[in-house]
Amino acid sequence: MEGVVERQYAAAEDEVVGALLATSRVFVGLAARSLGSLGEDVTLAQFRTLVVLVSRGPQRVVDLAQELAVTSSTATRMCNRLVRKGLVVRRERADDRRAAWMTLTPAGRDLIGEVMSHRRAAIADLVSDLSLIRPVAFAAVLHALVEAAGEVPDAQWWSQWASSVAGEEALGYPGSQK
Repeated sequence: MEGVVERQYAAAEDEVVGALLATSRVFVGLAARSLGSLGEDVTLAQFRTLVVLVSRGPQRVVDLAQELAVTSSTATRMCNRLVRKGLVVRRERADDRRAAWMTLTPAGRDLIGEVMSHRRAAIADLVSDLSLIRPVAFAAVLHALVEAAGEVPDAQWWSQWASSVAGEEALGYPGSQK
């Protein structure tokens, strides 16, 4: 009997993984359409970099590379493109000029806010078409998944977005000076 229960549980887990994988395809499509609708020349990888800068504040290029699971040289090239587009700025600390810290510009923050607002509206349309029996329980499961992935909840993300270019001191930029 124990083997049957284990197989049923494994099948149920596989069903959840498959549903989440399909959902991720939907969300990647929403992200791509949201970026495309703005007419901006920003790739999904560059967009993810901007999201990380909102979620985690200013980052060293090496830390961005680790977070994005790319090499440091790939992260450097991506950051160089974002600097040229005016979406991020590179800063050096007075006590360590070897480390470049990437920070959002107002234009970068505004772009990300617009894209996220478009995505939020599209997701709200999808959710409004559902008939959820226990929406709070469903949201709790999704929040647990967000936490397990190391992301911040939506309300916290928007709070961080609002202050993402308020000033280096407010962001906790290491080595910031007035």
